Amino acid sequence: MRRLVLGLAAALAVALSVGAGPAAAQKKYDPGASDTEIRIGQTMPYSGPGSIYGQVGKTEAAYFQMINEQGGINGRKIRFISLDDGYSPPKTVEGVRQLVERDEVLFLYGLFGTAPNTAIHRYVNAKKIPHLLLLTGASKWNDPKNHPWTVSFYPHAPSEAKIYARHLLETRPNAKVAILYQNDDYGRDYLNGFKEGLGAKAKQMVVAEASYELTDPTVDSQIVQLRASGADVLMSFSTAKAAIQTLRKVHDSGWKPVHYMAQGAALIGAVFKPAGLEKATGVISTAYLKDPTDPQWQNDPAYLEWLAFMKRYRPDADLTLGSHVYATMSAKLLVEILRACGDDLTRANVLKQATSIKATQLPMFLPGVIVSSAPGDYRLIKSLQRVQFDGTRWNKLGSFVAID
Repeated sequence: MRRLVLGLAAALAVALSVGAGPAAAQKKYDPGASDTEIRIGQTMPYSGPGSIYGQVGKTEAAYFQMINEQGGINGRKIRFISLDDGYSPPKTVEGVRQLVERDEVLFLYGLFGTAPNTAIHRYVNAKKIPHLLLLTGASKWNDPKNHPWTVSFYPHAPSEAKIYARHLLETRPNAKVAILYQNDDYGRDYLNGFKEGLGAKAKQMVVAEASYELTDPTVDSQIVQLRASGADVLMSFSTAKAAIQTLRKVHDSGWKPVHYMAQGAALIGAVFKPAGLEKATGVISTAYLKDPTDPQWQNDPAYLEWLAFMKRYRPDADLTLGSHVYATMSAKLLVEILRACGDDLTRANVLKQATSIKATQLPMFLPGVIVSSAPGDYRLIKSLQRVQFDGTRWNKLGSFVAID
C-alpha cells in the first residue's frame, strides 16, 4: 500500500471565522496530539479507477508542509499520514483501522468517495473519531443525530441535483430526460435528488435511466441505450472516468442533447481536455471554486497567492486541475479549525470547532459562496453557481442558487 507520511502546514492568508471560544488555559490531549505534534490520517485513491482524485491528497500534503515550515499550528507540527486505498472500500477499512489503532491519529480528514467513506462510517462513529471534511456530498453525511462524528465539505449531492431540476423546469419544462448514474450511493443520491426536484413532472419528463458500475470498462452501451430513448436532455451523474467516456460517445454518435453534468466530474483539466474540449462545449453544471483556467481571475490576489503556493510546493502539478484549488481550500479550512482548538486538542473539541464555523468566504471560493456549519446542520457549502462551458471557460447562468 502506497504511503505518504508528510509533515506540513499554514497558508493562503485569509481570516476565517471559526466559531471558537478562548483557548483553554490547560492543555488537553487525546491520542494523536501532543506539545509538538498533531497526527492526522487519510486514505486517498492514489491508484485504481479514482486515481485522478489522488492529486487532492498530494496538494493537501503540500499545504500542510507549508504550514509546518511557517511554524505549525500553535507551535505544533502536522504529521499527515495519507494511505492509498485504490478507491476500494475494503482497502479503506484496512487503512483506517491502521490509522486509528496503530498510528493513533487524532482524527481522519478529507477521505475521498462515497463508497469508501460508507465502509468506515459506523466504525469511526462508534470509536468517536472525528471524520472530517469528506470529499463526497452524499446526504448521509449530514446526520448529526445518528452519526455526529462525520462532517463532509463537498456540496450536498441531492441539493445540487435539485438545482439542475429547477433550471430544467424553468428553461425546458417539456424536455425528455435521460439519466446516466453511477450505481452506488453517490449516483443514487443525485438520481433521487433530481427526481425530487422535478416533483410531479418526473414521471413525464424522465424517459430513460441507465446505471453503470465503477468497475465497468466503458459506459458506451449505456449511452447507446439512452440515446435510443429519444431524449433531448442528458443528466450525467458520474465520476471522472465515466464522464470522459460519456462526452466522447455522445459526440461521436451524433447525439446532441442538452447535457448536464455533476460538478465533481465537470472538470476542464481532468475531464474535458482528455475527452476533447469541443465535445464538452455546452455542458451545464454548477461551481463554487474559482477556476484556475478562467482569465477573469488572473489578477485576483487570492489566485496569485494560490499560484505562488502551487509553483513552490507542487511545481510539477497540472495547474489547470480545479482539484488543486479544492485541496488548498479544504486544507486551509482544516488549519483554521485546528487553530481554533487552541491547546484543547481532544477529539470532542476538534468536532466542536468543525461544527461551529461562522459564515466565512474562503479566498478561492467564488464570491458569494459561504462556508458555515452548526451542530444541527453539517452542510458547509450553502450556495452554488450554475455555469455553462463555452469550449474554453465557464460562464454564469443567472445568480447564485441557495442549497436547500
